[in-house]
Amino acid sequence: MPIDQQTLDLLVCPLSHASLVLEGETLVSTDPATRRRYRIDDGLPVMLIDQSEELDESEWKAIMARHPEAKPES
Repeated sequence: MPIDQQTLDLLVCPLSHASLVLEGETLVSTDPATRRRYRIDDGLPVMLIDQSEELDESEWKAIMARHPEAKPES
């Protein structure tokens, strides 16, 4: 079950409070300093910092390039 846009618009990264983009079965923070990825289990986002993953900079940039509507936090 995908996350609808209305729900996505309400969610933010719990670490940086940046907006998120939906990337497959994950949510990715638009904050370039933290670059966190949160998994989605059975349609529910797992927004726990200790269960998230820090992406390397090149992977994060590639994801942001696929989401031109996202405005990375500065």
